[in-house]
Amino acid sequence: MDAASGAWAETPGRQTLRKTAAIGIAAAAAVLLLLCVFINDSGYIFILSEVFHATGISVLIYKLTKDRSCAGLSLKSQELTALFLSLRLFFNYRMSFDIHGVLDIATLITTLWVIYMIRVILKSSYMEDEDSFPLKYLVMACALLALFAHPKSSDNLVNRLMFAFGCNLETVAIMPQLRLMHNTKIVESLAAYYVFSLGVTRFLNTAHWIIQVVSSHGTILFGLVYGIWPAVVFISEIVQTLMLGDFCYYYIKSIVKGHSVLRLPSDSV
Repeated sequence: MDAASGAWAETPGRQTLRKTAAIGIAAAAAVLLLLCVFINDSGYIFILSEVFHATGISVLIYKLTKDRSCAGLSLKSQELTALFLSLRLFFNYRMSFDIHGVLDIATLITTLWVIYMIRVILKSSYMEDEDSFPLKYLVMACALLALFAHPKSSDNLVNRLMFAFGCNLETVAIMPQLRLMHNTKIVESLAAYYVFSLGVTRFLNTAHWIIQVVSSHGTILFGLVYGIWPAVVFISEIVQTLMLGDFCYYYIKSIVKGHSVLRLPSDSV
């Protein structure tokens, strides 16, 4: 093969990436279509996503208690999760406390218990050196984005900025966990299941938004009352789903092959 033709040839890694993306997009589109057909109210999809999140945390606690090891889990991701859940609960209580608030309380309590187990009970197995994502940059970026895009309502500015800040934190909370898995490349079953449940949660949230956008013919994103805020939230959901989609593909592939641990390719996550 000459230099000219070699420049245009796809590497095996790039071919695999394109194949993975194609499979993921096709599967996501099929599931989204089924949700649109069988679920009339998109609110049920949002509740289902919260149930998945709470269930994932509960199973994680069970495995932590059983295995007596937190290897592969990011303490920083858990702390960010607890922070955005606390903010969301505060605003949920102020506006209308409902089933979403109950599920958020359950998720927050279990997340705080996971943090306690990592910091105190299972501290010796915590992979602190691998959990290396600098949180201050994430927090600063979330704060700056909140100043630029936040809800337009009759509420005072501080509350609207804090609400946007919490939503931004939810978008990036998984990043320390992804960095840890990228550093280790070998993901234990407890961490793999937890991250997979987050992937399902994010996909369902994105499906909830897509159905709302379709049913409103796109007006929900650019309504005069809300400004650009709904569009920012919608894009954030898509970004989260894409970040976790690659991992979910390899997780399902590992389960099908019966592997007890997940080994990630060098170019994944």
